[in-house]
Amino acid sequence: MRCVRLLIVDDQPLVRSGLRATFDGAADITVAGEAANGVEAIRQVRALRPDVVLMDINMPRMGGLEATREIFNGNGGTGPVTRVLILTMYDQDENVYEALRAGASGFVLKDTPTEQLVGAVRTVAAGEALLSPSVTRRLVEEFARRPVLSASAVPELIGLTDREIDVFRLLVRGYRNEDMARMLLLGESTVKSHVQHLYQKLGVRDRVQVVIYAYERGLIQPGQGWDSLDQTIVSTGKGRPEFMSSAGDRADGAA
Repeated sequence: MRCVRLLIVDDQPLVRSGLRATFDGAADITVAGEAANGVEAIRQVRALRPDVVLMDINMPRMGGLEATREIFNGNGGTGPVTRVLILTMYDQDENVYEALRAGASGFVLKDTPTEQLVGAVRTVAAGEALLSPSVTRRLVEEFARRPVLSASAVPELIGLTDREIDVFRLLVRGYRNEDMARMLLLGESTVKSHVQHLYQKLGVRDRVQVVIYAYERGLIQPGQGWDSLDQTIVSTGKGRPEFMSSAGDRADGAA
């Protein structure tokens, strides 16, 4: 079993101690280190190369948002990727959108039950995004306040294969790999390969970034369902797949 290396970042020593105790009981997670602020976090990431950073937002010297951005930008090399899981008091935190834009893979509350917190770290370490329904709503509200961009020219979509377009449609709707494999009549390993190719071509890191990509380019418009996405894809010369029978056909709880 592969062991997940975790870095805990919080300016309160008691919080760090409590979190360390939480993960001491997980056989597949080891706490590689701790940091009290963003500056220390960046230094520890470079030295320890953890798989996941559990990051508080409000800290002295450098906060979690700036540190997340630095860590994400530092993932461009050939070494292992470090993913950031934001630790927050409230899931309606005003920094939700900015943290996801900075490169965070998800959010957990500080009062999250032990089993769920451990599961969240495992999920992010596996390369998945972690968003609660309330955080997803917050994202949609943020995009609804922004001006609608033109979706007439999205050159990255033109470079996708028909199968990658199918995967893109389903990813944005929230389907997991096993769901996509069933719907597309493919093996799950084949779907994973398509997902990775999609990430590379769109210049994104995970499912959260795919959704942000779609919103920021006007492919999805809050309040208009999924029709705007399909209409834009069709305008690139890519057809609407037969399996997408209705705009409301979406998996629940996936990110």
